[in-house]
Amino acid sequence: MINETKPISMAEAQEYVSENHPETKAFIKKFISLKSEQAKDLREKLEGLELIKLNDKHISKIIDVLPEDKESLMRIAADSNLDEKESNDILQTIKEYK
Repeated sequence: MINETKPISMAEAQEYVSENHPETKAFIKKFISLKSEQAKDLREKLEGLELIKLNDKHISKIIDVLPEDKESLMRIAADSNLDEKESNDILQTIKEYK
């Protein structure tokens, strides 16, 4: 029974994949650059910025991609219309995890 749906990053999703599915775990591992704990910590910090324009879907993609510049960030959050300060705050937070 599904109680709720919430977008999560691939790093966070990895802990939900059963040990009985090593192919799926290996596939996910090819695309992630953070451990599950790091992804959760980054999510908390991004949510802690309290940016109304940034939703769970944006945060999950930011964790997956870890954009290095404003152009990459704006591709992820194109519909959010982030201003200069918001973009800089997000990118500064991401730098801690590179």
